[in-house]
Amino acid sequence: MTKNGLYSVAEATALIASGKILLLAGDEALLTQLPAGNWIGGTAVSFMTGEGGMTNYDRVFVHDLTGIARSARIKRYTADDLAHIGADYPASGFSVVIVPGGSDVHRRFAKEVQNYEGVFNSPLLGWIAAVDVAAIGKREPKVFAGSPTPITGDAVVIHVELQPGKMAVLDIINPFRPGNGDTIVFDSEGFSATGECRIADQPANLARYIRDNAIDTKLPLIADYNGAHINVSIQSVDDATGTVRFYAPIFPGIAYRFAEPVVDYVEAFENAGNTGADGLAFSCNCILNYMYAELEGEMTGNFDGPVTFGEIAYMVLNQTVVYLKIIDIA
Repeated sequence: MTKNGLYSVAEATALIASGKILLLAGDEALLTQLPAGNWIGGTAVSFMTGEGGMTNYDRVFVHDLTGIARSARIKRYTADDLAHIGADYPASGFSVVIVPGGSDVHRRFAKEVQNYEGVFNSPLLGWIAAVDVAAIGKREPKVFAGSPTPITGDAVVIHVELQPGKMAVLDIINPFRPGNGDTIVFDSEGFSATGECRIADQPANLARYIRDNAIDTKLPLIADYNGAHINVSIQSVDDATGTVRFYAPIFPGIAYRFAEPVVDYVEAFENAGNTGADGLAFSCNCILNYMYAELEGEMTGNFDGPVTFGEIAYMVLNQTVVYLKIIDIA
């Protein structure tokens, strides 16, 4: 099986031509040069690699699933179609979804996925396609469904049936832990909070709370979802309108707290989980970790892959590493 990492367009083309089942990430100009085949992809220009974090416009990041896959099926989903993704899951395997960042399908998937019927019945993982941060608003993230034709309005999925005796294990690494500050509860869901919320069980405005308490907005809000710590990262704070915008949706009735500061991001990633390479089939990291933790040139164990506008482990996540391991079962 091909080692996961960065490859030239010519090398990626040869892998596709050989019939390999691949997940690909790279600049749009590279992905549009690739032939049709058994692959899905999404735009990204920064990566965690064996040589450290880097931005690269010349090579494509390859995750090769061929050795673990009994079969694979590629499908394109509209925002409405995604609600039925659970019905398309493989009998024994996993599904990888790539969603164009900033699109309607991105917003709806992030808000609605918890209500999809059967969505938690099989591992669902993936990422939100990205562009260079300097190009936000100038270029659209794109996804690809086994051909060089870029897609902006739909999600793409590859459903992978595993070889007999194999099982997929999906997990996340979250370097953050909830702080001891006030609990924050919202009345409505969405990617922004403009009106009043409840902070320490009192009516309050989050934008003013952040200003008055000098909150570091590089720290995400964290909620406990059935024992898992899930981050919601701050995109912007507008004091004039009292609006806070987020990179992932907030949900009503859930208690959030701002995270504790992380002293050493790299150490936190390395200590947060099993960083062994055995069975590691896929991983991706968040653009906010890449920027805030200054991961260019830094290593994060064996968790190499695209740097994204959001990670997917059933839900859309922020400031985490999502990874998939394939283990042997009796």
